[in-house]
Amino acid sequence: MGHLCPPRDFLPITNLPICLEIGAGKGKHALLFASQNPDKHLYAIERTALKFEAFDKHAGKANLPNLSVIHADAIAWTAFAVHPRQIQTCFILYPNPEPKNKNQRFLNMPFFELLLSKMSDGGQIILASNVRDYIDEAEQLLANVWHLPYIKRQIEPTSVRTHFEIKYLARGECCQELIITKPCGYRTRFDQTLPLYLSWMPMDET
Repeated sequence: MGHLCPPRDFLPITNLPICLEIGAGKGKHALLFASQNPDKHLYAIERTALKFEAFDKHAGKANLPNLSVIHADAIAWTAFAVHPRQIQTCFILYPNPEPKNKNQRFLNMPFFELLLSKMSDGGQIILASNVRDYIDEAEQLLANVWHLPYIKRQIEPTSVRTHFEIKYLARGECCQELIITKPCGYRTRFDQTLPLYLSWMPMDET
């Protein structure tokens, strides 16, 4: 993680339980979740500028005090901002399936181990996709590499969490999700790794 730099306009967060959404798009799910769960604080991250701008506009109108909209790369933001065992629930809904680059799929990335270290005991990662092979590969990795318990569920045709989900279901596609639980006592190499902002020093370029 030594190559990472803090996201632009980065602000640290308080070490209190949070929920996280990676790849929030235009914010449909984030706005719905925050409005339905006023007791939970959701940090919703979107990297692409156009989607973030739309999301930020909707969030401004909704004015939900428990929703923080973040324009950043999720890997860098998580590494710099999040404390160990801080995340209660993490949503990864319809990520790019990366058909030509398996190393960029979430469960194949070193970042997934870092993310697990940031999950609370009993915390859950919700991974949804309309690509059957993506889900099948994730199941194999959960069983053989990460050794994590999970539940596989087919998404109801009436679900409207994201714009992608609405589109896929309207086309009659099979949308599935894995509800992945971090057991109490689960260990990673990053369990003692504090947020990088606490130790980061900008390179001296003079």
